[in-house]
Amino acid sequence: MQIYKVGGAVRDRLLDRPVTEVDWVVVGATAEEMQALGYRPVGADFPVFLHPESGEEYALARTERKSGRGYGGFTFYASPDVTLEDDLIRRDLTINAIAEDDRGTLVDPYGGQRDLAARLLRHVSPAFAEDPLRVLRVARFAARYHELGFRVADETLELMRRLAESGELEALTAERSWKEISRALMEPRPDVFVQVLRDCGALARMLPELDALFPGHAGEQLLRVLRRCAQHEQPLPVRWACLLLGLASQQTTETEPKRADTRQLDAISQRLKVPRDCQELARLSGEFHAQARQATALEADTLLALLQHFDIYRRPDRFEQFLAVCEMDAFARADQIDAVRRQADYLRQAAQAARSVRVDQLMERGFQGAALGEAIKRERLEALRAYRAGYEGDA
Repeated sequence: MQIYKVGGAVRDRLLDRPVTEVDWVVVGATAEEMQALGYRPVGADFPVFLHPESGEEYALARTERKSGRGYGGFTFYASPDVTLEDDLIRRDLTINAIAEDDRGTLVDPYGGQRDLAARLLRHVSPAFAEDPLRVLRVARFAARYHELGFRVADETLELMRRLAESGELEALTAERSWKEISRALMEPRPDVFVQVLRDCGALARMLPELDALFPGHAGEQLLRVLRRCAQHEQPLPVRWACLLLGLASQQTTETEPKRADTRQLDAISQRLKVPRDCQELARLSGEFHAQARQATALEADTLLALLQHFDIYRRPDRFEQFLAVCEMDAFARADQIDAVRRQADYLRQAAQAARSVRVDQLMERGFQGAALGEAIKRERLEALRAYRAGYEGDA
């Protein structure tokens, strides 16, 4: 039995980056031998075991054969006669196909160190094109390592293009797609993830609504705002909302901006089974973004309705995330930062004014039931009218 450290732990050590988790491959062993040594089996598709003390994953060396469509369409073979080279050749990129033994000696049969030095994301073998998930993974790695100078090799981009054209991407489950997209959005350059998907034709297959924004100002704004989100270390719900913000149909009137149509945003979130917090913030941001940009022009009843939709009384954090979306969008536009910050501050103070209404005092005055609800609304409107009047006076 021989045990090797593999994949990201080796790659990131060679790049002098922090190693967050370690994966291992075991050559020359059986599942029965692993269990006899105390390793706990996990995973139904192929033999992976958890170390009895560290809890790290140890996988038996294995080969794979394409047997169906999509990410799960493979048959795996694990046996003591599978070599380390057999196992490494099934991996996606050469930089992920480097192994290290217990003495620190590297095993690199497919040129991973060469591609690390050349800053290339290159596939290991033509079998790369059998797994559609690898399109998203390579785009995610491009987003992670872009600032180190990495780019996708031309021949790998061509294989990604073929995968996109084959229809295999449509076979990915919503859960697998969202896992890769959400991880990519949290990388240092999420805009690169979108650009690589567009370059290989995958964006048109998976998110055609976003692809339709390119080429043009809306598409460039999308990339800029994602870059700003990463620079300001925004959480995933804000980044997801910013990704979809350009899809909201914004309409205005001569007096007040109207709430936008968010049906496209909702359709994408539902299609990918996006978590509720991300889905709600994307919808609310798309719907009320135009109003927030002109908050000082809103009448008190419209302003109250906006605040109520965000449930500022029980979910103040969501309202702050909405304001972050507005600010990230403004940062990306560059010429409207100060104005949007003023609008955001105005909305924060308006929310504070609405929260200042004491429900307990209204109850002490005898209001209850529907009458209490009307009294709360009336008092909050009065608080917002007073706030607006004071703001206009100060202005």
